[in-house]
Amino acid sequence: MKRQLNTVKHAIALSLGLFSFTAAASNHLTAEEVIGLQQVAQAQVSPSGDNVAFTRYVPREIYKEENGLHWAELHLVDDKGVERPYITGQVTISNIQWSVDGSLIYFLAKMGEDKHTALYQIPFNGGQAQKTLELKETDVANYALSSDGKQIALIAKPAKDKSVKELKKLGFMAEVYEENLTNKQLFVVDLAVSDKSLTPVAWNIEDYVSDVQWSANGEQLLVKTQPTALIDDKYMKSQWHLVDVANQKVTTSFITEGKLGDAELSHDGKYVAILGAEDKHDPAAGRLYLAETKTGKISEWLPNHLGHVSDFEWKNDKNELYFITNIDTDSVVGLIKPGKTDYKTVVKPGKFIASQLSLSDSDKTIALRANTAKHPNEVYMLRGSKHKATRLSNSNTWLDDKQFAKQESISFKAKDGVEIGGVLIYPLDYKEGQRYPLIMSVHGGPESHDKDGWLTNYSRPGQLGATQGYAVFYPNYRGSTGKGVDYSKLGQNDYAGKEFDDLVEFKDHLVDMGLVDTNKVGITGGSYGGYASAWAATKLTKHFAASVMFVGVTNQLSKFGTTDISNEMHLVHARSYPWDKWQWYLERSPIYWAGQSETPLLIMHGKDDPRVHPAQSMELYRYMKVQGKTVRLVYYPGEGHGNRKAAAQYDYHLRLMRWMDHYLKNDGKEMPANELAHKANLEAVKKED
Repeated sequence: MKRQLNTVKHAIALSLGLFSFTAAASNHLTAEEVIGLQQVAQAQVSPSGDNVAFTRYVPREIYKEENGLHWAELHLVDDKGVERPYITGQVTISNIQWSVDGSLIYFLAKMGEDKHTALYQIPFNGGQAQKTLELKETDVANYALSSDGKQIALIAKPAKDKSVKELKKLGFMAEVYEENLTNKQLFVVDLAVSDKSLTPVAWNIEDYVSDVQWSANGEQLLVKTQPTALIDDKYMKSQWHLVDVANQKVTTSFITEGKLGDAELSHDGKYVAILGAEDKHDPAAGRLYLAETKTGKISEWLPNHLGHVSDFEWKNDKNELYFITNIDTDSVVGLIKPGKTDYKTVVKPGKFIASQLSLSDSDKTIALRANTAKHPNEVYMLRGSKHKATRLSNSNTWLDDKQFAKQESISFKAKDGVEIGGVLIYPLDYKEGQRYPLIMSVHGGPESHDKDGWLTNYSRPGQLGATQGYAVFYPNYRGSTGKGVDYSKLGQNDYAGKEFDDLVEFKDHLVDMGLVDTNKVGITGGSYGGYASAWAATKLTKHFAASVMFVGVTNQLSKFGTTDISNEMHLVHARSYPWDKWQWYLERSPIYWAGQSETPLLIMHGKDDPRVHPAQSMELYRYMKVQGKTVRLVYYPGEGHGNRKAAAQYDYHLRLMRWMDHYLKNDGKEMPANELAHKANLEAVKKED
């Protein structure tokens, strides 16, 4: 990270006034630092509980490294916080698991001359990584180790027919849309190091296999399937099954409805904990269910829970389940027993925002990922009868010296009596009585919610916006998760209705607090948040002085016909079809109101987005452009539903903040220039080298 910051010092100086922050203030967060943030991606505690293996995302160096996704390194940290790098540099490590005896760490990667993702292992006490096994002409997509360490269940697609590549070179590239899809299959093999590519026989499961786990006795597999490879089927038609290993037959299927998350068998095989939905209209898989393996009977474990469960892990020696639930803007770690509907609070709200539990063999040590308002995800450990929390990793030591603005959760009642709220970040140098420009950053989904933790990234200004003199607000408008199923359904069958009216009420509340200048309010968001930003720039134009829309919906009629989740849209959002009420869908589309827009709108979109087709952005751009409105459209080739590569993230962030600065701070009239100072920055980096 230090080398990246050094190489961009001259670039910042040459950026021709592009940045509005004070680069000289080293204790203030900068754009380059945000793009270069490293964070923990996965954490797995060792069987002994003394060490945690984890992967860390490392963004590519802007202006230096070839374009691509973040690297993912393998590290180890002990219970004292002493960290050791295991595999670092230009590598992508994923799916780490410990061997049964704790002597090895397994992982998936492409290394050396690999053409496909293979299973590797590296000794805990040091040494070189060694390829354990690979499949012939296909990637290992996922795997699970048996409890005795003798077998491994693999998930992979079948190898491609060699003629496909040859015919493609000859011009035969016709694509039959959503047909001829390739399912991922399940394989079970003995776990042994092999220097030959394996071609095992797939189990006779017709559907697409997406996940697998072993029972403790090794006699059963818990297998997740969906009818096809379509993302809509993954969202709405997934199912968990128990499969007998000896005869490869399904013994029990757990009948759930709607969205479906993870599942895990209890240590004695009596129960399965399942993360699912209340019904097919529930927007999120946030309900915790308990299923009996003998009968398949399933019941809600936390009925009427006013939160959303995100992860869980059974104890290894008794039927008790640790789980994480997100309640409003906080997260809680709880412990619950079968037959009970109340739980013990292990980690109280306000400590950190937790995810991804991992237990040692003795159940005395819990590892997890967690973030706070002052750092992104790191490795934490819980130990002792009081589950004392200790942070073990520090991926960005330079953050320790940064100044952070005040951040807090707020809530109030909307005009119709519904409790709404969100997370507010004050300007860094906030002075009571002074009014500031506001950037409202709207989450997507809408079946999501913002928590009072780390909220700063390339597309969400957060603490970086506060450093630059903005108040930044993250609204959990009605339809968000974190407050139970009923609240998450409040926006259904009411596209852009009261859910987006909440945004105006949020703005008015912040103005009434004396914090915000009512004439200097900008809005931004991606996906459904992009829809909100487009709606704010058109239908709600009187309330917003600037808008930046990212991968957003602009035409609800054409959106239905061009997305890969039309069934999900119908069941958990619209609750109707476009042909049922054409005019209503049209009037809930920003294009319908483009003619009245007075809000400068910057539109940005990944050119390969399968979720919200890039044409959605083109439609609103054209409707506004033809009518003489202030609008600009920026496409990102090679990016999908959100920018994943450092260069595109950096470019996006610069454009976002320049747009806000221009209209909220500088009272800009004409649009800012469409070029950024990338050429000057590149030359400065080359000179520095």
